Amino acid sequence: MKTLLKWLLWLWISIMIWGAFKYAPLAEGFIGDSSRILFFHVPMAWTSFIAFIAGGVWSARYLFGARDPKHDRAAASAIEVGIVFCILATASGAIWAKVMWGAYWNWDPRQVWITVAILFYAAYLALRSAVPDRDTRRRLSAAYAILGLVVAPFLFFILPRMTGFTLHPEPVINPEGKVEMERRMMHVLILGSIGFNILFFWIHNLRCRLETLFEERADSTAFHGGS
Repeated sequence: MKTLLKWLLWLWISIMIWGAFKYAPLAEGFIGDSSRILFFHVPMAWTSFIAFIAGGVWSARYLFGARDPKHDRAAASAIEVGIVFCILATASGAIWAKVMWGAYWNWDPRQVWITVAILFYAAYLALRSAVPDRDTRRRLSAAYAILGLVVAPFLFFILPRMTGFTLHPEPVINPEGKVEMERRMMHVLILGSIGFNILFFWIHNLRCRLETLFEERADSTAFHGGS
């Protein structure tokens, strides 16, 4: 069953990639094929946000629950994978910016704040590596990730809109709630968003299992070393 689901995921992603290059039309006002980058950039940015929120939720379950180590592992793994997606979103956005605006970095608010988000969660990983005591590390990391439940929405959605200027295209959904995107482009964007989110949870599951093995090996080494 797991093998079937894995192949279905890769089929989904493959269809999304095909749709990005062959099904969806080019967006008006964009240079060349640059609009196709957004079918990857936007879903990866959304997935990184979902990953950071998931990390905060698992951290809350650990800190305010039964202090189950699996929740700490799930939180750490979510944030690790989320950083990868966030970096990929930033890199793909920079490529698009080079085509459209002539430079990889333009101090656009969305560029700035997603970079701050990467640094914020990189500090989470630094905190985990700096605290040797496992229980203390879990508690401090959980508290930091819970803070991210406020910081992440602020960096991704609120601060970029508070500046009053952006080079980014207009939002897909306007203030009146009307979707302003060609139908086939919307299909591909939805496919990509769902596909990358499923890909995140699949990678996350693998990372959690790997982290469990690491902890079991460390406990076994400590036990035999102590004896």
